[in-house]
Amino acid sequence: MVAALASFLDARKNGGAWHLRIDDIDPPREVPGSVESILSTLAVHGLHWDGPVRYQSQSSPDYERALGQLEADGWLFRCLCTRNDLKTHGACGQNCRGKVVDVNAPHSLRVIVSVSDMSGFNDGFLGFQSALGRQIPDDFIVRRRDGLFAYQLAAAIDDAVPRHTHVVRGADLLESTHRQRWLHQILGLTSPHYAHVPVIVDENGNKLSKQTGAEAINLSTPIATLRRCLAHLSQTPPPPSALSIEDILDHATAYWTGTL
Repeated sequence: MVAALASFLDARKNGGAWHLRIDDIDPPREVPGSVESILSTLAVHGLHWDGPVRYQSQSSPDYERALGQLEADGWLFRCLCTRNDLKTHGACGQNCRGKVVDVNAPHSLRVIVSVSDMSGFNDGFLGFQSALGRQIPDDFIVRRRDGLFAYQLAAAIDDAVPRHTHVVRGADLLESTHRQRWLHQILGLTSPHYAHVPVIVDENGNKLSKQTGAEAINLSTPIATLRRCLAHLSQTPPPPSALSIEDILDHATAYWTGTL
């Protein structure tokens, strides 16, 4: 909700359109009803998106073309590694790049990375971000062993859609952004402007998420939730006289400090 609110306000403040994408490229991990829950939660909080919802599951041809280009340009190699074989940060641990791997053998596809050639970028909230010193492996997966497209590839291709100029999301994805910008770089695509907002953590410093057992947002208190999110984003608090969702969002838009 924090990331959604920040991106919504940034788009509205700057006269832009706010588009919603559902990253549904991992069917084995999908929870029935989760998409409907996301859409209804946004609507309850007055965060209404522009145009149709975009689903990554409908973009497979785009991902296939990207893989074809990466292979033709020599950026891909087949990897036989299982989880037990990986090096630090998930890199290939068996030197698969130097092996001839049978196309019929179970394998993933990895893209070669040159951190020294990665360009930095100005983050809308965090300022300039360099790839140097980051936990970026020598390679990362773009197609999994089970044949599914990897998140890094799908997000990179969808973020580079020409009409998408700004992407606002949680700071926990900052290192993924460097990987996705690397894909843009070697594919000749234009990266959007990125802004990463601080995530909410529990008392142990873990990001609130389904993996950490965080409870779902209470849909009966949208105004209180919006106020808490604005406070987390260090925004000017709406006055006590703002008693409706519309009042809260109008004030938040008018006083939004925005991205760089």
